[in-house]
Amino acid sequence: MSVVDSPVGWVNEHIQKYIESDGTEGHEWRPGVFTLLLTTTGRKSGQPRRTALIYQPYGDAYVVVASYGGSPEHPAWYRNLAANNSAEVQVDSDVFTAKARTASGDEWAELWRLMVEVWPDYDNYAKKTDREIPVVVLERA
Repeated sequence: MSVVDSPVGWVNEHIQKYIESDGTEGHEWRPGVFTLLLTTTGRKSGQPRRTALIYQPYGDAYVVVASYGGSPEHPAWYRNLAANNSAEVQVDSDVFTAKARTASGDEWAELWRLMVEVWPDYDNYAKKTDREIPVVVLERA
């Protein structure tokens, strides 16, 4: 089954460059801002779905934020992980299977600060929505 990439034009272009270059292009999206590719299983379609996300390392794991720009609903990739927490992750040229979990409590607060350091707009997104924006830890399976 072929992977369905993000329908957002610039994200799709970013993903294609990342894949074609094996992470050489796209891993560092902006100076000091790194991205990974996350492939989840569509909760309705069962199809693999891929997107690019800003991340930070967290020990041997990686942290991403389900901000969706402050939208009132969670992004599709997060809803897919809620249904099936297994995913494929590519960080630079390293591709691996991961298990996802949502941080909570003190860990959420610590990881939120970590992610805001690299992408301050997360705080602006949080002000635009009533939902608590999930912080997701991707651990190698």
